[in-house]
Amino acid sequence: MFDDGSGPLKGIRVLDLTRLLPGPYLTLLFADLGADVIKVEAPGGGDWVRYVPPLVPGTGTSVQFVALNRGKRSVVLDLKSPDGADALRRLVMTADVLVESSRPGVMDRLGLGEGALRALNPRLIVASLTGYGQTGPFRDRAGHDLNYSAIGGTATRTGVAGGGPVALGFQVADIGGALHGAIAILAALVGRSRHGRGAALDISLAEGAMAMNALALPSALNGSDEPRGTGMLDGGAPGYAFYECADGRFLAVAPLEHKFWASFCQAMGRLDWTSRQHGDPTLKDELARVFLTESRDEWASRLVSSDACVEPVLELSELDTHPLHVARELFFTLSQGGHPVRHVRTPGLSPRLAPTLRPAPGLGEHTADILAELEGAPESN
Repeated sequence: MFDDGSGPLKGIRVLDLTRLLPGPYLTLLFADLGADVIKVEAPGGGDWVRYVPPLVPGTGTSVQFVALNRGKRSVVLDLKSPDGADALRRLVMTADVLVESSRPGVMDRLGLGEGALRALNPRLIVASLTGYGQTGPFRDRAGHDLNYSAIGGTATRTGVAGGGPVALGFQVADIGGALHGAIAILAALVGRSRHGRGAALDISLAEGAMAMNALALPSALNGSDEPRGTGMLDGGAPGYAFYECADGRFLAVAPLEHKFWASFCQAMGRLDWTSRQHGDPTLKDELARVFLTESRDEWASRLVSSDACVEPVLELSELDTHPLHVARELFFTLSQGGHPVRHVRTPGLSPRLAPTLRPAPGLGEHTADILAELEGAPESN
């Protein structure tokens, strides 16, 4: 884990012009790893997620916003005004990366497009996150994660056999696009260290969703497209599925390989199942009836130590106290406006460093300080 006391990206400055989920999550990764992330917000309220319930008591700020924007600084700039646009240009001259999520053409109309900004700072890396990309017939189309997942082919793989697709409980396109955007930025930073030039990065959230389909998509492209809910890895196989238990909770049962399946059958006291893992359409229903006879935790206590790839399906409220996550120090607390707020550690971030992160900024909290830092900096013209 990264544990050098300050983060491996110390000295990298990122300007975050995004809002909602994908861009803020991308820049959160950079902030957690030590970068100076400056969140540029519009006057009149800033990022809309600031006000999405539930709120941190006494602050009027969303716990979701707090989770996505810890460690950043906030400056309020009206980019439609000459003074605000000029302030951004001057910030650009001090920055390594700029991340924006406006529709294609919006930044150009403000005089702040990628070409104009990189003319000011040729080393600047500009990452543009949009639903459907900077080119193509959908470039101006509005959308959200559900749309991007639909057109990226992820939605069609979710759901049970014979039924329709279901909405996932998380935003696969937003997070997938953010992760691929972060990888592209890091690669551009490495490239810049070699040749001294910045880059323009076109990050499509729909393509981020598509990239998550790393197994089913190649099969479909090459003539083997299974109906939803019938494949080995989408709930169709008896040995790779969720099963409801007597208390209405669920188990994740995934003994795919023969050795794990043999261990599972032995732990269940059903050696007669050993030869029925594949090709028996009645086995899944039989398993479902058996699991309904006891509670989730009763089954878990019997099976989790059997090397049979069985785990309880945890509720989100159970994660903070689960022994694995406690041992890994995955959750930590930061004070937000005097109120303790629980956070989840970014993978790779040292548990020692996590509690030292700054809380999320108030709207425009650092405007004066950031503008003061620009005093004496070269003019943008």
